[in-house]
Amino acid sequence: MKINFKKSYFFSYLILAFVTIVMVFPFYWMIVTSLSKPENLFRYPPKLWPDFQWKNYIDMWKSNPQGVPWTRYILNTIFVATTTTLLSLFNSSLAGFAFARLKFPLKNQIFMLILGIMMIPGELMLIPNYLTLYRLNWLNSYQALIIPFGASVFGTFLTRQAFKQIPNELWEAAQIDGCSIGRFYFNIALPIIKPTLFALALFVFLGAWNAFLWPLIVNTDPRFMPLEVALYSFIGAESTNWQLLAAAATMATTPVLILFLIFQTQFIEGISRGAIKG
Repeated sequence: MKINFKKSYFFSYLILAFVTIVMVFPFYWMIVTSLSKPENLFRYPPKLWPDFQWKNYIDMWKSNPQGVPWTRYILNTIFVATTTTLLSLFNSSLAGFAFARLKFPLKNQIFMLILGIMMIPGELMLIPNYLTLYRLNWLNSYQALIIPFGASVFGTFLTRQAFKQIPNELWEAAQIDGCSIGRFYFNIALPIIKPTLFALALFVFLGAWNAFLWPLIVNTDPRFMPLEVALYSFIGAESTNWQLLAAAATMATTPVLILFLIFQTQFIEGISRGAIKG
């Protein structure tokens, strides 16, 4: 019995090790490429250890894609990701609170309709959203990068689940004491679901930081481009500077990876809290 138990643990760890290698290796290979010499990129068998060519990072930083310095791209990404996160947190939590605590006609039907939007592939909404921004004259602006993601169906669902876990007795006691809906929302409900809000903030921030397709479509002005789109400038029609592209990709990926590793416990806790009660 003990032997079978140990075997099951062994195979479990073996599978976990294999999955870990599959997921981590692309990131490791990106770092190796960013530090390699050009002649070693396509050699066979491949060289799994970098050449430590730190000059690649210096050349990447001096490259200034499309005439714009990397500091501008970094600041654009930080501004867009932070603003999108704050706006999505406010709108999603407000909608989640309404669906969890308020009473209004067709509440459940409207909520199910909103959830149905999650089933629609995002690519189907690209053209309608683009035409909307075109008519609003918002192309090539920060609004085009922020407003379409200022609310989240997933965030609404997650915060609704978290708000529903607040005891009804607390809600009723607050009403008896004359607490308004707005005060209960800001002073009582939001602090209680703080772990869920933290998880949602991290989720939205990572999504906004890594966004590529939408910024590529709505922005042709490099002054408003985020990091992910700036990376695309290294891909040429005839040749691609793989070392500089990998160096820039490493620079863009490392901050969010560190952020997730630091706050992964809070992220898992927040997601779990928001998914317990239906």
